[in-house]
Amino acid sequence: MKVLKFGGTSVGSVENMAHVKDIINDGAPKVVVLSAMSGTTNTLVAIAQMIAIGKSAQAIEEINDLEFKYLKTVDQLLQNAVLNDHTKVYVRERFNTLRALCDAHFSIEIENTILAQGELLSTFMFNNYLKQEGLLSTLLPALNFMRTDVLHDPDLPAIKLAFEKELEQVEPANIYITQGFICLDHQGKISNLQRGGSDYTATILGAVIHAEEVQIWTDIDGMHNNDPRCVEGTHPIANLSFDEAAELAYFGAKILHPQTVLPVRADNIPLRLKNTMDPEAYGTLISESTSENGVKAIAAKDGITAIKIKSGRMLQAHGFLKKVFEIFEYYETSIDMITTSEVAVSLTIDDTKNLDKILVDLEKIATIEVDHNQSIVCLVGHAIVNHYDTYKLFQILHDVKIRMISYGGSNNNISLLINTTDKVETLQKLNAYVFELAVV
Repeated sequence: MKVLKFGGTSVGSVENMAHVKDIINDGAPKVVVLSAMSGTTNTLVAIAQMIAIGKSAQAIEEINDLEFKYLKTVDQLLQNAVLNDHTKVYVRERFNTLRALCDAHFSIEIENTILAQGELLSTFMFNNYLKQEGLLSTLLPALNFMRTDVLHDPDLPAIKLAFEKELEQVEPANIYITQGFICLDHQGKISNLQRGGSDYTATILGAVIHAEEVQIWTDIDGMHNNDPRCVEGTHPIANLSFDEAAELAYFGAKILHPQTVLPVRADNIPLRLKNTMDPEAYGTLISESTSENGVKAIAAKDGITAIKIKSGRMLQAHGFLKKVFEIFEYYETSIDMITTSEVAVSLTIDDTKNLDKILVDLEKIATIEVDHNQSIVCLVGHAIVNHYDTYKLFQILHDVKIRMISYGGSNNNISLLINTTDKVETLQKLNAYVFELAVV
């Protein structure tokens, strides 16, 4: 059995839903994971923010507008009168839930409940659409089996048991539809796997059922060798290793949730990236196999803050770095890049919610400099550090101010820290140096 995930754009219109139906209607058994319709999660985030600051009337207006759009979509999607009425009843229930939350005392649980409605709506609508089209499908509510543990990681043993129990309790089908993104936490409260988490749901389920393959369907032909929003003439990469894909996802490749690769890598389950609008395109196949060496792709991660920690007490002293790392550990803030010298250590973070507290503690042991609005540009490829062409990327030093370089920490990754204002230029120049083999 395969697991197929379709993103918000893939189910963002009636026409696109028809494309998805054609893709999955091949007679083979499968689990289909769906995101919310494109634009819905952004609107729900805005509604949650309005409720949080007491703008309930404005929130209700947004809810009413979104409900109108969904009811209109139901009429376009479902010509079967019984299924149309059944779906509209469900849609109104979901939006009544949202309206009821407008006067509730705002909390993270309320916010998560609001954000969960998008996936609940898209899967219910799409499942009824498949029934209308004569396909044998069954809806599996993700909140009945998706669980995270106290560390917010997927609880795979619990998910496996609950998923198997869920399958026993529903009518057998050829296609099982479920929600991506949403789950319950270790206390049984509604939670989620963060933005882009539907990819993660798909690979978690792939690992749980030992899937033949997991497929992530989006609106692009696989993972590209550079950011097509910044660089012209990029192309999809046919094959990537799990390690290469994980590096690219973490450092900015938007097509994958950063943790997507982890569940399937352990069991060597192939992960394929495909284009809903061009199903025949090869896309990108991610597996344990490695192909050619050298730079395969470039990605960029924005929203980075750089912190330089300087102290004479570092010189020939042990224990100083331990104190620094303990501060970040205490505030549950992960570090992306790090470089050191005799008297200073520079590092980067992308989560600044506890930055003020971190700086207060760091200033007790060192002098601190902070740079905001930074980007990490990451070059990825198998054995990149040892490849004979790798020197070409360092021609970028003639043209762009580099704040930090991470080289040698991984054989598959070289990272550069730059000002975000230089990102587009840097991506374009690196593309020329590395892929076009020309100096611009």
